[in-house]
Amino acid sequence: FEALAVATAMPVVEDDLGGLQLYGLVFSGFMVANLVGAAYAGLEADRREPAMSFAIGLGLFGAGLILGGLAPSMEVLVAGRCVQGLGSGMIVTLAYVGIARGYEEALRPRMLAVLSSAWVIPGMIGPALAGAVADHLSWRLVFLGILPLLPLAGLLTLPVMRHLAPEKDMTPGSNRLLLSLVLATGAGLVLTASTQSEAIVIVPLVATGSVVAVLALRALLPPGTFTAAPGLPAAIAVLGISSAAFFGTEAFLPFALTDVRGQSPTIAGLSLTAATLSWTAGAWIQAQRAQVWSRRSMVVAGMLFVISGIAIAGSVTIDEVPVMAAAVGWGVGGLGMGLAYSAVSLTILSEAPAEQTGYASSSLHLANVLGVAFGAGIAGAIVGAGDAADWATGTSTGAAFAVMAGLAVIASVTALRLPGRPFAATGS
Repeated sequence: FEALAVATAMPVVEDDLGGLQLYGLVFSGFMVANLVGAAYAGLEADRREPAMSFAIGLGLFGAGLILGGLAPSMEVLVAGRCVQGLGSGMIVTLAYVGIARGYEEALRPRMLAVLSSAWVIPGMIGPALAGAVADHLSWRLVFLGILPLLPLAGLLTLPVMRHLAPEKDMTPGSNRLLLSLVLATGAGLVLTASTQSEAIVIVPLVATGSVVAVLALRALLPPGTFTAAPGLPAAIAVLGISSAAFFGTEAFLPFALTDVRGQSPTIAGLSLTAATLSWTAGAWIQAQRAQVWSRRSMVVAGMLFVISGIAIAGSVTIDEVPVMAAAVGWGVGGLGMGLAYSAVSLTILSEAPAEQTGYASSSLHLANVLGVAFGAGIAGAIVGAGDAADWATGTSTGAAFAVMAGLAVIASVTALRLPGRPFAATGS
């Protein structure tokens, strides 16, 4: 709910707090902090049962909600989102650990579909509710209103997680946490550059941050990820690139509808609802066809839908295109991402040794988080640069969508290096 609600409410937040150049950092800062949370959770999960780490993640998530909900400025909101991101990274990584340890390979496609189904009710009511709350009450309730749900989440999950200890300690080393901090620092430098307007500041930040981030990533991810070597490395590469394309678009679709087309946040939220529902449908199609379609064909087909969805939804930056194109297009994109994301995630989990499920889950989430962070950051940099250059808002937003579509094309080509076999036969 929170992910969809924040994206819907952000145009109202920006009107209240200002700081358009920090708009993208509200999303990308959250995701960069995820890197550290995911690395810590994966490291701890390969050492011991994950209940304590999950509890810490819930606490950090709640602290970030409080800081964001009380934020007096966009800078403080970004800080709150970073704290929230630390907790989110831990929570999501440990959810994948639970699937990998609690279910045999044949049942994991179904569990990924069930996990996607958890978005259905929030997807149906979340964006519209968040838009209505932001419109008629206060955008601060989008953050603070979630707090009562966190104790319930802990009560439902912590007892089970106490029984999910690893088979044996095969953690890749405690330096993984240090490397994740280095990676977050490098990514933060690059994303900070997206808020600047002077080349003398931008170039050193991007150059330094890129070198630091790439060096850390090479040590954190499996060998061959940067060259998309067949198998696990290619799967991680596809996940990162596709996440950048999809979520970079999603971060600015409500902005395009409200600031370019003059629609209300409630209307803008309907597009996110369409994608959430269709994503779930795609995940269930994946679960039903996982033993028939090859992993490669499923991901490629999904990415073709994503490319089409970005093109259709992004066309709303043109005044002559009906506003409804955003919901239709993003529904198409969500269907494709449901297919592709679930299939490539299962590929990563199935290729990892049983004693390194924490490492695999952390790598999976790391690729996703970094993709989301840089997708939102790149889109934000394009929109911010257009604003500084006095471009029409529709022009700069349309350019951002075009770049995201290009990333989706790259992901579809990279997916050709995934395994050509289906998943294991269905168990019971």
